[in-house]
Amino acid sequence: MVTVIFRSKLEAFMAKNKFLYALLTLSMLMSGCASNLPNAERLAALPVTGPPEIQSNGRELPPAKSKALMDNLEKESGATSILTRQLKLMEEITGKPIIAGNEATLLTGPEAIAMMLEAIRGAKDNINLETYTFSNDKTGRKFASLLLQKQAEGVQVNLIYDSIGSIDTPAAFFRRLRAGGVNVIKYNPTDPFHRDHRKILVVDGKTAFTGGVNITSEEASSGEEKNAAKPWKDADVMIQGPAVAAFQRLFYDTWKRHKGPILPEQDYFPPLKKEGDDYVMAIGSRPGERNRLTYLMYYTAFSNAKNYIHVTAAYFVPNRAIINALTGAAMRGVDVQLILATEDDVPIAVYAGQSYYTHLLKSGVRIYQLKGRILHAKTAVIDGIWSTVGSTNLDMWSFANNKEVNAVIVGKDFAGKMEAMFENDLRNSKKITLKQWRKRSIFERFKESLARLFANWL
Repeated sequence: MVTVIFRSKLEAFMAKNKFLYALLTLSMLMSGCASNLPNAERLAALPVTGPPEIQSNGRELPPAKSKALMDNLEKESGATSILTRQLKLMEEITGKPIIAGNEATLLTGPEAIAMMLEAIRGAKDNINLETYTFSNDKTGRKFASLLLQKQAEGVQVNLIYDSIGSIDTPAAFFRRLRAGGVNVIKYNPTDPFHRDHRKILVVDGKTAFTGGVNITSEEASSGEEKNAAKPWKDADVMIQGPAVAAFQRLFYDTWKRHKGPILPEQDYFPPLKKEGDDYVMAIGSRPGERNRLTYLMYYTAFSNAKNYIHVTAAYFVPNRAIINALTGAAMRGVDVQLILATEDDVPIAVYAGQSYYTHLLKSGVRIYQLKGRILHAKTAVIDGIWSTVGSTNLDMWSFANNKEVNAVIVGKDFAGKMEAMFENDLRNSKKITLKQWRKRSIFERFKESLARLFANWL
């Protein structure tokens, strides 16, 4: 009882004194050290044999069949070790197969909000929602009202929200959901270090959404509404097919770990049929895990690229290994292009990331900064066949401290849509050249150097 009272008082203090809380958190971080990451270089160099395991209709395909499928994909995209070595490495590191037979749909932020609401309206059995931010704004209230409506109709709704990510949302907002029968878990009310940054929605065990999109009005806005604030740029993916069960499993494991009410597996894992031709792997990371899986996903993908790496990153403050993977790719002739945020988004994170620009540009990496939008997307498309959409930022906080989730989608058509989105964003971005970059002021350089001191905690 004492612990419950202490936590409730501490949480109330944090909500009312955010600046003091931020200073306290920063001082604690400065006095400690960043969580250790696995040795990505060593793991990426491990020998692999045979094709990656492919699961179809709930069963592992024979190696010869898996190899034939990978060979066909290579012919479509051009020979690339992203389809053999990288996928095999991730299979061995995660212990999970790549799953065939899915339909993956790329969505912008406003599209994702609309499609999630549509999926919830059509729910018949259950809804599982895991989100970092669930705001008490027009969009958040619309979601809450719809979830309560579905609960009243007999659809069981289960919600996990991050207590720091949703710190601006009053407790009464979630009390209303609980009073209406929704099962609600508040993730880590007092631990500032380990956050649930995942965004997962699974409806009836048959449709999954994941990516960068939170439940907020910023995500829903196109920027064209009257008196609209600067619009956000984000991305989600909707998945239908056998891989939905893998995202359901990630939610389910978090739910059990945090002692939510029992959810009968037979109600949440229905039989799933083939819906399309995309291959999907669900990559989930959590604090304390020996191998930080989304970090290794990015490192091994960059290290095995042959033709191009096109990354859109909201927060770009990576460690030396990721920088080396990007510059190493550029120096071996891979077209490496990054679309990053501008100064007016999160200044300290932007300045810390900019401290790496000179080295990246000298190595042949091309850098662009998105104009006119708040960048929140976390995506990459590689070699015209391998794509990822998820919650993982290219920073140490995501790599080492957060629960994160990324969908890896292998398929030429989906990669083509990712590339079209990337090209559209390039047209709305400012290119940073080495010549121009060297002309920045001493004060700008000072801010970058100062921000870089905090790189492990951004």
